[in-house]
Amino acid sequence: MNSGQLSRRQVLAAAGFASLAVLTGCGGDDGGDPKDLSKKQDGAMRKYRVGDQFKAAKPLSFSVLHNDNPTYPMKDGWLFWKELTRRTGITLKPVNVPLSDYEKKRSLLIGAGDAPLLIPKTYHPSEVAFVSSGAILPVSDYTHLMPHFQDTVKKWNLAPELDSIRQSDGRFYLLPGLHEKAKSGYSLALRTDVLDRLGLTAPTTWEEVYDVFKAIRAEYPDRYPLSDRWSTNTTFPAGALTRYLGQAYGVKAGWAYDNTSWDAQEKRFVFTGATDRYRQFVEYLRRLVAEKLMDPESFTQTDDEAVKKLLSERSFAISANPQELVQNYRYNLGKQVSGATIDMVPVPLGPAGPVVLGGSRLENGVMISRKALDGDDFVALMQFVDWLWYSDEGQRFCKWGVEGTTYTRADGRYRPADGISLMGSDPDAPKDLQKDFGFFNGVFTYGGSWDLVSSSFSPDEKEFEDAMSQREQLPVDPAHPLKSTEQEQATLWDTPLRDHVTQNTLQFVLGKRPLSEWDDYVSELKAKNMDRFIELHNAAHDRFQKEHA
Repeated sequence: MNSGQLSRRQVLAAAGFASLAVLTGCGGDDGGDPKDLSKKQDGAMRKYRVGDQFKAAKPLSFSVLHNDNPTYPMKDGWLFWKELTRRTGITLKPVNVPLSDYEKKRSLLIGAGDAPLLIPKTYHPSEVAFVSSGAILPVSDYTHLMPHFQDTVKKWNLAPELDSIRQSDGRFYLLPGLHEKAKSGYSLALRTDVLDRLGLTAPTTWEEVYDVFKAIRAEYPDRYPLSDRWSTNTTFPAGALTRYLGQAYGVKAGWAYDNTSWDAQEKRFVFTGATDRYRQFVEYLRRLVAEKLMDPESFTQTDDEAVKKLLSERSFAISANPQELVQNYRYNLGKQVSGATIDMVPVPLGPAGPVVLGGSRLENGVMISRKALDGDDFVALMQFVDWLWYSDEGQRFCKWGVEGTTYTRADGRYRPADGISLMGSDPDAPKDLQKDFGFFNGVFTYGGSWDLVSSSFSPDEKEFEDAMSQREQLPVDPAHPLKSTEQEQATLWDTPLRDHVTQNTLQFVLGKRPLSEWDDYVSELKAKNMDRFIELHNAAHDRFQKEHA
């Protein structure tokens, strides 16, 4: 659908926003069955608009599933809990679950009907498993109670992203974190002192990466220019590298791999691992390995093994994120190799041009238990969720805490207050923003304006992300939700197809299977129901367009 046109769903959303003060459901942004909320306004604000501080009309409490991160274990005495109640009149009652057991425990609680009212830290499509049972709320029916959420979706043009998480009934069941700009996170880090010594400049394209690696290999013929990491305990070996390299080819690969991809020219879904773009991505990797520019152990070694090769100068490039760059590579290289410098480059460009993958402006989000709708305070709960997770002030509070107590802000720059450290920013500080105060907690902190998201960036990360944020986001795949019976069938086909793609990608890249057998590989995918799998998704897309466009 053209972004300049309004669908029936968007018209209804606007109408719901305009009638917010009425606080009686008209089915939310998707129409749906009328729902009388007139008796569910206990504690709600009669007038609640964009920019308002939510404050319950009477003290209320809501249960929340809390993902307990071992890096900052939950404390009952956190300032976060106390200040939240002071500002909003809401007391959160956390049901604390260890991070390592979070998804399993969440499923058990929901299945038993014992889930808390608020279920955050849920990654799409995890919510799909709970839709058919009716255990979680179709939250899109109630976004007319959430002015900050609606305003953000409109302001940042996030309707296509939300469409991508809708189910076959046209609704979405997860309130995701919303980002103003896509955040990239990973790219290639190179020993810049070595580049300088060899008269090389930092590469900006993957062909330049190839040339830089050739020059390094010529200087150090007994070493691999690139020896990579993030291959163990992951769905795709060298998942970071293959993700951002795939991005340069305009294809989902590595950590971002999905069997389905939208072909904008054909206006149909195609099978990702059988496309020409995917083959070109594989051919590039094969060239690096064949010419000994990339260590073949990159696809099997542990992170520690890859980093040790970098620190011992057996390699000169590695995948990085800004935290690893500063806290691991740069710090340890500085101790072991005199004069060594290492920097992360913006993701090198490829055939797709200056783009980033679509869909990356949504983050994990909140499910709401169906039981919440039974409460007389349902409207207040939705207003509270809207303020805490989607208002500028609520997001700032969750991330930084109390101005003058846990942070200071001057000239648009945020800093932890004296004596407080954030993720190692001041190793000598006696207090930690996460551990001692409960702010910057992943349960409550995600999404937001670029100003807020970038407020905690190190100088390196800010430079990298600012450069990446200028790139165009590839179009988000249109909605193609499957019905429950279709989902069961698709799942049976999806896993063996994905496994075959992964196994053969590695065989092609490592030279264990010649690329001349690409057509045979595609035929093998067809024998594993590739065509029927894609037909199922295209039929779902056509049906959704007919029923909801």
